[in-house]
Amino acid sequence: MDWLRYTSVSAGQSNTTISTISEYASRTSSSSSDERRRQLIEGVIYSGRLILTYQLVMVSIVLLFTIRRWLVAPVRRRLGRLERVGHQKDTASGSSSSSSSTLAAYETSPETLKHSLLSDERSHLLLRSQVHDVRPGFMRVLRSVGMWQPSPLPVTKHALPSSATTLLVCLLLGINVFYALYNISFKLELSFVFSDRTARLFVANLPWLYLLAAKNQPLRFLTGYSYENLNILHRRLGEILCFLAVLHGVFMIVTWYLLFRPAGMDIWHFLSLKIIVLGLLALASYEILFFTSLASFREWWYEMFLASHIILQAAGLILVYFHHSGGRIYTGIALAIFLIDRVVFRLATKTSSFSADLAVMADGDTVKISADWPVTSHWSQKFWTLLNTKSGWQPTEHVFLTVPAMAKKHIIQAHPFTIASAAPEGKQQYAWFNLLVRAHDGFTRDLLQYARTHSSAMIRVDGPYGSLHALEMMRDSDVAVAIVGGSGIAVAYPLLWTLLHDRSPSDSEATPRRRKVALIWIIHEASHISWIGQERLDELKAMGLHVCVPGPTSMAGRPDAAALVRDMIHRLTEQGNLPDDPRVGVVVSGPDGMNRAVRNTCASLAWQGWDVDVAVEKYGW
Repeated sequence: MDWLRYTSVSAGQSNTTISTISEYASRTSSSSSDERRRQLIEGVIYSGRLILTYQLVMVSIVLLFTIRRWLVAPVRRRLGRLERVGHQKDTASGSSSSSSSTLAAYETSPETLKHSLLSDERSHLLLRSQVHDVRPGFMRVLRSVGMWQPSPLPVTKHALPSSATTLLVCLLLGINVFYALYNISFKLELSFVFSDRTARLFVANLPWLYLLAAKNQPLRFLTGYSYENLNILHRRLGEILCFLAVLHGVFMIVTWYLLFRPAGMDIWHFLSLKIIVLGLLALASYEILFFTSLASFREWWYEMFLASHIILQAAGLILVYFHHSGGRIYTGIALAIFLIDRVVFRLATKTSSFSADLAVMADGDTVKISADWPVTSHWSQKFWTLLNTKSGWQPTEHVFLTVPAMAKKHIIQAHPFTIASAAPEGKQQYAWFNLLVRAHDGFTRDLLQYARTHSSAMIRVDGPYGSLHALEMMRDSDVAVAIVGGSGIAVAYPLLWTLLHDRSPSDSEATPRRRKVALIWIIHEASHISWIGQERLDELKAMGLHVCVPGPTSMAGRPDAAALVRDMIHRLTEQGNLPDDPRVGVVVSGPDGMNRAVRNTCASLAWQGWDVDVAVEKYGW
């Protein structure tokens, strides 16, 4: 028994479970019991050593994405800039710039905006017969395959991610399947080894689960992927962990049936063991957490989802910590990640409160939240608010909004919204902050009712959060197109403002930028133009923005978003003053169907040989 205790401690296990199993196993027979006990202990020790390599594999994957972002991507952008500068120098003499020209079929002038909004858009959907003369290379074909997004599931209509994201999820699943099954004996009498392996893999994944869920995380800085992108992996990993927990519980029952029951321990005695009770409670916490995280539940009871998510994950961590000492180092790391994200960053650093104006827009279902403040400039103040909204933000970034004055239940609720105003730039002394909140149910409906009777309120803002991927992609493009639906203008407007005011590192007085920038805005009602104001649209148009606002869908029906994007790209590239192989960047933000159609259009163009990339700005929680 001393040898047994030594080996069980070296395996990272508490002595209780495996010693008890060995004791009961020894009561059944002599030689078979000794051999079974030896195999059990060797299997547990091997699993402990194997799972240590899991962390090395995960860190290596993160390192590859880090190298791609900080070494490969900058070299690619630099080469592209040098190529464009060379082309601009060759064409600068004797050619006129068309960056501020208009597209008759797409532009909406101030005096004809109303008529344009109500006009028939079918004439804009005729595609050009132009065939791109660049033969698709391997990388563009690969990019095309990665962009492509399959149709939603036939029964549930659940939207599936792009092929690249699906491949990454499959990689994560494959790694976990490998570590769960590698060198596992499928003899039922050794079922405890498999149960122990799944438990070890469960706790080994806990730090990654919490790291992917954290809004302030090094993965964003290292890989360039934002919280909402990484949250997809967080949800899939959470589902894997719930399945691992179920497997662990089922095979512990099998262990009781094969080892404990023949030795005289009934099921109630087994289930009353402290380690088993804690394990069952932890299992219940994570399984309930899984069901309350389903998309249908989040859509119907979002507030309950938020509350249960915090309570259940905290309970699950505590129960796992006391369930088994072998997983305490992992639960401790996961708890530290949670506390650093929630307390150190979100409460102490990234949250700010200020008075904001509330205004119900002309459509009657949208609230505009506005505020302004002096941008922090002194270094001592800027140090503490470096990541705070009061120090500024970047295009496409979002914040979590809380309006405590509405009701007590809203004091602890925080809901995500994209910042709909231009980001402060350079030495700008004031920041003008706007949010567009479209009323649906729950918090947004309560906010609309509150705004109808209150012109201002104290708000609490946690943020900003997001990624610069869309902005970097558009800056590196010769043709930049933003297509948005409805309130997606909150994504497009700051992005377009920055692009039209931006001078990239490759620009100079001798070689002014030739980038073509366009906006396609699909609205439901003509009054939605007031969300940003006609004067702001006119200001952007005067700077060279090409604008297409199809007829409101309430009157003209839904336009063909894919055809609009394809036609816009063809028209802009035909204007000249661009490289022979122009780089095209597309940002889309709207309903799932529109996002998928635009993404697949870009995938089709990449398959044909176009140098095109697409970014979908849509939250994934």
